[in-house]
Amino acid sequence: MLCDQGLSTVLHIDLSKKSFRTEKRPELFEKYLGGAGVAIQLLHENCPRDCDPLGPENPIILAVGPLTALFPLGSKTVAMFKSPHTGNLGESHCGGRSAVALRMAGYGALVIKGVSESPIYVAVHGNKVYFRDASSIWGLGSIVTGQILREAESGTGFRTIMRIGPAGEKLVSYACVTTETYRHFGRLGLGAVFGSKKLKSLIISGQQSLQVTDQKLYRETYEEIYEKAVTSPLMKKYHDLGTAENIMPLNELGGLPTRNLKEARLAEAADISGEYFAEHYLGRRLACSHCPVGCIHIAALREPDPLKPYFYKTSMISYDYEPMYALGSMLGGSDAKGLMQLMDRIEALGLDAMSAGVILAWATEALERGNISEKETQVPLAWGHYPGYLKAARFIVEQPNHFYRALAQGVERAASLYGGRDFALSFAGNEMPGYHTGPAAHLGVLVGARHSHLDNAGYSLDQKVLAKNLASPQEVAEALLTEEYWRQILSSLVVCFFAREIYKKEVVAKALQLSGFAVDPEALLDIGKEIHREKYRFKMREGFGLDRLRIPKRILETPSLVQGWDENYLIQVLEHVKEALSL
Repeated sequence: MLCDQGLSTVLHIDLSKKSFRTEKRPELFEKYLGGAGVAIQLLHENCPRDCDPLGPENPIILAVGPLTALFPLGSKTVAMFKSPHTGNLGESHCGGRSAVALRMAGYGALVIKGVSESPIYVAVHGNKVYFRDASSIWGLGSIVTGQILREAESGTGFRTIMRIGPAGEKLVSYACVTTETYRHFGRLGLGAVFGSKKLKSLIISGQQSLQVTDQKLYRETYEEIYEKAVTSPLMKKYHDLGTAENIMPLNELGGLPTRNLKEARLAEAADISGEYFAEHYLGRRLACSHCPVGCIHIAALREPDPLKPYFYKTSMISYDYEPMYALGSMLGGSDAKGLMQLMDRIEALGLDAMSAGVILAWATEALERGNISEKETQVPLAWGHYPGYLKAARFIVEQPNHFYRALAQGVERAASLYGGRDFALSFAGNEMPGYHTGPAAHLGVLVGARHSHLDNAGYSLDQKVLAKNLASPQEVAEALLTEEYWRQILSSLVVCFFAREIYKKEVVAKALQLSGFAVDPEALLDIGKEIHREKYRFKMREGFGLDRLRIPKRILETPSLVQGWDENYLIQVLEHVKEALSL
């Protein structure tokens, strides 16, 4: 039986009526744990078939898990919605204070539906929900919006402030939602769904306390997990240099996408590496709530005022591998200051950095090849030329012409209108992540439930297995799916994927028992498999099909770490995935 403590309470908010209600759903949490497992069920229940992703019926689902606020690194919130970017499952994970705030407010999940007639923000403080006018902050960037709302609402130190920038307001299909300045619900367009509902921000706070089933065993288990988190060599990487450490190893392996993947190495990669940023720009490290690792790295960029001698502006800019790849090597950029300026601009606008970088890279090559001209781009786009990219990023949001309106809908849409699909790096409608290690990296994104490199870590399979011996298509399909099944458990708890080597099934089962759940460790993978099946059921319902996937030709043209694979190999793996999923 579930030890409730508010976890099974679902808060429903109707923006059209400015009303809210709660309901108890213990059966959902008993069966699917929380997080992704509960969120996909709530999505099935609340999202009508074929609804407009930017219409009032598309719900925003937020869910946390049984380990949230009890164990280290149980610090993520899962968001689910119908994606305006791909037209099927939208799923995004975010840390910061989002998960702990929702749990401490007394809820395991939140469902937002409807649309406000005018801009609003919603403040959830425990069992009270307030609908506030947001007209005065509509149009402001995400950074400034956060600064204003921190002064306007109570809960300093334990609340979460989720908000969108101009990209979400203008319904850019890959707009993100920012929390606590440096974390994001990125990918797949949650920011546009916020914008379509005239929802500028969601603030959550609460001060509920939680109980465990055995205090002594809880302390012992907590200490065991904590010690692994702070002493593990893997976690040390995340603390010391963060994911930015990936730049140099991937570059050396020939797996760093460069200049729209025309190449897989950047000669000047050391100038935008994690080591270079740490030595020259690292200002501080931060951690998500209830995380002892501190993987969030903040650069301090000090720029002089050209009109005022001895006056300087210091910008604090969060950096990770994915935005550094997408806005750095993918654009042929090696100017660290230019890269940080572009990251800062993308942050203020509220764009997903990965999609924005891949889209700008496609536009640069399209201009280079003559598919488009400066009549469309309105600014010169050239590899590594950050002044042009800074202006183009703003134009994606302002949408001054047909070309930028197309870019605002993603690289697949732009290439379908202006040509260049062969070098449009879109995987089931989502722009590629920063790994060109071999077939598993790309297949993992193609078949992953949310088309993310984090679905099944195909890049790891490339490096650890396929680089040594190219496995059969069936073996690759089975490895990708098995890993994705287990990650459904981690994203239902909801545990940070960085801690996946700590939260093995025995540790998970023990932590669940102390949190009030009785789960057989051997049954966990079956639960994960069922959650994955439910995600695919939603995807198929909304028109997704593995047999309709487009394989970008560019990934076949640029050599990778893994040798001996071709398009036919990819197609065979896709067939085995389809068979395994009984599709």
